Amino acid sequence: MKVTVDEDKCIGAGQCAFTAPQVFDQRDEDGVVILLAEIPPAADEPAARDAATLCPAGVIKILDDDVENR
Repeated sequence: MKVTVDEDKCIGAGQCAFTAPQVFDQRDEDGVVILLAEIPPAADEPAARDAATLCPAGVIKILDDDVENR
């Protein structure tokens, strides 16, 4: 599993950092997403997937086996 984010389209809602704080954080100045773990440990994968689903701007992408799932 690989996680990518599009910082340019992030609206700073914070759902990612709330849902998967081990994978995502937010910049203090504007709330834009910071990706902490491009390849999260297996234990954090479910939370990362939930964060991608909950992202209101759809800027989080989950890649599995070279196939984009989000």
